[in-house]
Amino acid sequence: MFVDTHAHLFYPNFNGEVDAVLERAKNAGVNYILVPGTDLASSSQAVEMAQKYNSVFAAVGVHPHDSKDWDDILLKNIEDLSKNEKVVAIGEIGLDYYYDFSPKAKQIEAFEAQIELALSLNRPIIVHNREANDDIMTIIRRFTGTNLRAQFHCFAGSLEDAKELIQLNHMISFPGNVTFKRADNLRSLISALSIDNLLLETDSPFMTPIPHRGQRNEPSYLPLIANQFSSIFNISMDDVARTTSLNAFRLFGIGKKPGVNYTYKIHNSLYINITNRCNAGCIFCGREKEPFIHGYNLGMSKSAEPDAATYINEIGDPKQYDEIVFCGYGEPTIRWNIVKEVALYVKKNGGKTRLNTNGHGNKITQKDITLDFPGLIDVVSVSLNTTDQVKYSEIMGVNQEMFDEMTDFILKAKTLTRVIATIVNFDDIDVAKAKQFTEQVLGIEFRERRYF
Repeated sequence: MFVDTHAHLFYPNFNGEVDAVLERAKNAGVNYILVPGTDLASSSQAVEMAQKYNSVFAAVGVHPHDSKDWDDILLKNIEDLSKNEKVVAIGEIGLDYYYDFSPKAKQIEAFEAQIELALSLNRPIIVHNREANDDIMTIIRRFTGTNLRAQFHCFAGSLEDAKELIQLNHMISFPGNVTFKRADNLRSLISALSIDNLLLETDSPFMTPIPHRGQRNEPSYLPLIANQFSSIFNISMDDVARTTSLNAFRLFGIGKKPGVNYTYKIHNSLYINITNRCNAGCIFCGREKEPFIHGYNLGMSKSAEPDAATYINEIGDPKQYDEIVFCGYGEPTIRWNIVKEVALYVKKNGGKTRLNTNGHGNKITQKDITLDFPGLIDVVSVSLNTTDQVKYSEIMGVNQEMFDEMTDFILKAKTLTRVIATIVNFDDIDVAKAKQFTEQVLGIEFRERRYF
């Protein structure tokens, strides 16, 4: 299932063909389409279309091209339209300094007013940005700390901008230009991000992907864009569809929230969602608000934690996977007995195992669990995160002495199995120092994990 998060189906070149366009989209696996208005008239058309077709949702707003006549009456009209149950966002709004269709001051006035409207309605916004990046970023930064969420459609900023926007809980999308022959820089930018923060869009009738470039674009071409994402991230089309569809649900509420995944496959490894409970509160962890990864829902209450038999049943033959990874969005050693039981099954049946941990397992269980590793856990991956106790405490949300607990765990574990220390490479982390500490002081392997 795919979701086209940006298609202007009200344009005249779709007249008389909408039914056929939607049928072709459905046949191509595009189950839902979001139609954003660009002025009052097209916003009304988008709402009418959404009411007529189950697969269509609407966004309402005034595009920067049409903001020259912006006033409070327009704002009230947009607000009235937004009350329809199938209106899921305010948009397409933003700034466009490439054309001179509206004065900059009017564009900014309309953009800010519609952001405020979206906040009051608890709706996301859909942002247009063309040659106005500095002002866009300045305005968006002013809303840090609010509940503002946005889709930056046909993203036009830098990699640093994209990372900042993602940190602010926004999402990025790209239309058919990702397929163009001269789009290597764009594809490089995308590869530095995570698909967990991306949406699919066609921007129909514009930005037609190869091999249909030069023709009118339509939602049935969305799989061509998805295929480019598949190539960039080296993942399957199913992975792209599942992840971007969940992203569309997270931002716009389109589609359905998936049930809890007890196991989840990434590449050819099977991950075991042991628990959401954790003794730490890492600043980069999304388990409290958005426990999703690669289109899987890992959100799980303590009462919903399954027994070992459930995991074993879902694993089946462990040899079909490169490894079985005890991970999820919590600390797996909290349920160490379950980990041991499942790992024993995997090893008896010819599989390989890896434990992803914060290294606090001995403290959590009040015993030396590293003694259980031989013949049970092939690899232990420990979140080092930093070489500084104070910084460690800030990142992990634990007392400073837990840094020594973690390093002691590593030193014990490395005598019994293979151990890797990892860090997440967000801005103020000294990666080189962490690598040197890992290899020379701890005497184990080092791996850098991308924040995005």
